[in-house]
Amino acid sequence: MSTNIVWHEASIAKEERRAQNKHQSFILWFTGLSASGKSSVANAFARTLFERGNQAFVLDGDNVRHGLNNDLGFGEDDRKENIRRIGEVSKLFVESGQIVLTAFISPYRADRQVVRELVEDGEFIEVYVKCSVEACEKRDPKGLYKKARNAEIPNFTGISAPYEEPENPEIILDTEHYSIEECAQQLTDILTAKGLI
Repeated sequence: MSTNIVWHEASIAKEERRAQNKHQSFILWFTGLSASGKSSVANAFARTLFERGNQAFVLDGDNVRHGLNNDLGFGEDDRKENIRRIGEVSKLFVESGQIVLTAFISPYRADRQVVRELVEDGEFIEVYVKCSVEACEKRDPKGLYKKARNAEIPNFTGISAPYEEPENPEIILDTEHYSIEECAQQLTDILTAKGLI
């Protein structure tokens, strides 16, 4: 790392951006198994926020790997770097006064904690998209579980690589028993009650 880098203070403070947007800025960190519904719920809720006039953006795991993180694989070290990078990007969104919704498996608790520590208290909201591996495997919209079972995909979370469930998530969405629309409504109710949106 270069020692010739100096942080340049922004002319517009985060608080000013929040005041203009009329809502808080924070990270909604959706974590869960592949096919649990992370991206579906995040996008459904982003539409709700948009229609309410809230500034929000979804960072999806697959989409980010098409660009910013296209040099990373799925081994443990690359997974950690994937989450570190997206954590830093998410922090920028928070500073810009927006709500950022991140849909990443993010299988390791320690990596999620690293992102939590990048931002201020209350700016990281862990959303555990809870769905059993059996239910996810039945859905398997991308055919990934089948490939993992046939050893075509190594290090597949829930099959040949671990997933560490959140111990104390701020929000749990049970996508095995509730629809995407119901989960999005649950998020709306919870965040409205907290005065965040």
